[in-house]
Amino acid sequence: MFAVIIRATVGELDDGYTQAITRMKQLAFEEYGCLEFFALMDGEKRIAISYWETEEQIRLWKTNAEHALAQQQGQAKWYASYIIQVVEVKRQYAFNTELPVQSR
Repeated sequence: MFAVIIRATVGELDDGYTQAITRMKQLAFEEYGCLEFFALMDGEKRIAISYWETEEQIRLWKTNAEHALAQQQGQAKWYASYIIQVVEVKRQYAFNTELPVQSR
């Protein structure tokens, strides 16, 4: 399993941002096999983590035309800065086994 971690400092967030995030999550799950996605905000900082079975799914997702347009908007307006990390999950531990494996 792989994870994509996006750490960002937000810029100017608007309704277009909310709509884009909703659409990007929908595409990630429905078209590219995303297993789980969540995001948190703390002041100007945002972190989002998505989980995937393969790196190929991540590559295909990154090159999606709608996603590329959202990325351009992110650089132009929504984010002051960001860093994206693609990592391989080597092992996983859990305390509460009742948590869902997949969520949207």
